[in-house]
Amino acid sequence: MLETLICALFTILPDYLYRRFRQGKRIGIEINLFSVWYELRWGITGCAIMALTVITTLFYFHPATNSVVSYFRTVTILPQTGGRVLEIYVKNNELVNLGQPIFRLEDHSQRAQVEAAKAMIAEADASLKVAQTDLTEAIASIAGATAALRQAEEELERNVTLRDQGSTAVRLAEIDRFENLVAQRSAQRDAAIAQQAETQERIDSLIPAQKDNALAQFDAANAELEKTVVYAGVTGRVEQLSLQVGDYISPVLRPAGVLVPVTSGRSRFQAGFNQMAAQVIKPGMIGEIGCMTKPFTVIPMVVVAVQDVIPSGQVRPSDRLLDPQNNQQPGSIMVYLEPLYDGTAEALPPGSNCIANVYTDNHERLEDESLSTPHKIALHVIDTIGVVHAAGLRLRLLLMPVQTLVFSGGH
Repeated sequence: MLETLICALFTILPDYLYRRFRQGKRIGIEINLFSVWYELRWGITGCAIMALTVITTLFYFHPATNSVVSYFRTVTILPQTGGRVLEIYVKNNELVNLGQPIFRLEDHSQRAQVEAAKAMIAEADASLKVAQTDLTEAIASIAGATAALRQAEEELERNVTLRDQGSTAVRLAEIDRFENLVAQRSAQRDAAIAQQAETQERIDSLIPAQKDNALAQFDAANAELEKTVVYAGVTGRVEQLSLQVGDYISPVLRPAGVLVPVTSGRSRFQAGFNQMAAQVIKPGMIGEIGCMTKPFTVIPMVVVAVQDVIPSGQVRPSDRLLDPQNNQQPGSIMVYLEPLYDGTAEALPPGSNCIANVYTDNHERLEDESLSTPHKIALHVIDTIGVVHAAGLRLRLLLMPVQTLVFSGGH
């Protein structure tokens, strides 16, 4: 509409003024409802051609779209294990911080496992103390067996010496008795040494392994106990939390609610443009958006990235061959927009539905002295008609509340 009015100023209006004041034709007589086409045919034809040219140039070099959304992610609130809800710590629409507990499940069996693991750790510690006492006893037994063996060896050596000297005070039976006593006490010492080695092995290997096993079971039981408390994985706002104390919840049944991160979807917008804009929109281009959530406000934006694939071409392996004829709806060019100035889009809630314009800027190209004059004029015209598109965006924002609230029935 705006483009047609502007084109009419340079075509229909001069044609009408020429026929009205130069040729003297009068409105309602020579120029009437039936003769207007014939009388103003050159102006109307010129206006139509110019309007089509301007509109085509405008929408090609300054793309516009009604599909602008600030997408945001959600985090599902789910326990890692099933159980009945014992306590709920938060409410719907409440802001929670990272690591803050949300609800707790019944944990009787998990606590029992923790206590059992603690008992195993205490048992291992007690076994270590007993083994250390046994080691002390074994060392004392070795010392006693060594002393008794030395005494028996001395008695045997004394009797053997007397026998060799021909003394009649020594009997052979006594020598045999001392030899047996030496062998007996030597075996006792070897048994005490073996007992020490066995006790030392228990202290060095067996009991530490038992304690490590108990500690591992304690850690596993603690991990299972911690699973009964569901914590916030991110800082965000709790939504759709419909739990009640006593409800049974499981990871495979249903989520407990949704957590919306406070930073997700803020100050970043995704816009879907027609595929004709694929060769026009580039990172760094300046644009503008206007949203229903903040009417009458134009927010300057900058293109930060352009998705290099078109979503409608996505395929998944299946048992059917693709038929391009079934792809009737052309996909969009996904463009990522961010505010040109910090803080200008903070008031827009994530998920806002907006409209956007992106403007081609040929300022740097116009500095090239090798460009011909017609080329420079064309670039100037392209940059200038972007003002028309900017005015159109503002006009649409002015009419958006009326169109939404009145003509759409408030939807």
